[in-house]
Amino acid sequence: MPHDSVIQNNDDEMHATGARIDVPDDAALSELAQRVGQALKSHYLMLVTAESCTGGWIAKTVTDIAGSSDWFDCGLAAYSYEAKQALLGVRPQTLEVHGAVSRDTVLEMVSGAFMHSGASISVAVTGIAGPGGGTPDKPVGTVWIGWKRRGGYPRAEAFHFHGDREAVRRQTVVAALKGLLGMIEG
Repeated sequence: MPHDSVIQNNDDEMHATGARIDVPDDAALSELAQRVGQALKSHYLMLVTAESCTGGWIAKTVTDIAGSSDWFDCGLAAYSYEAKQALLGVRPQTLEVHGAVSRDTVLEMVSGAFMHSGASISVAVTGIAGPGGGTPDKPVGTVWIGWKRRGGYPRAEAFHFHGDREAVRRQTVVAALKGLLGMIEG
């Protein structure tokens, strides 16, 4: 199955504009995770994940692949402000000034993921999966994703996904994994 396959959406998976939302199915997530695993292994890299809105879904997706212990170190699911601070070293001031769903927070998360890991590459996600929690400035579907190699500079990108909670989370997993591939192979 091609790596960008999607499930056929029903009427509930329509954007307000009437356009269909492409939500990746389990097979697409698995195929993409296999590609990430192959790239990590061939470059002798170990991955750590720091996840908020996906609640460990990236870690689950990659560890569904047999042999993932060759290239996956650990995953940290940090939902609360307190967990982001204790597990990932996110500064209280960052959370107070910018909020959990921000460029500044995801940059601190992706860097902080190395504190409790011997991994060589990290990915972090924070966002508003819905159905509640959105604001005019940060509507449901707003997600920040960060990537970093140990010793390198972090990179962050904002995404605005559409759909229900599961659709937003699935799209986040795909964007996070594609970003890892780009960082590894680019």
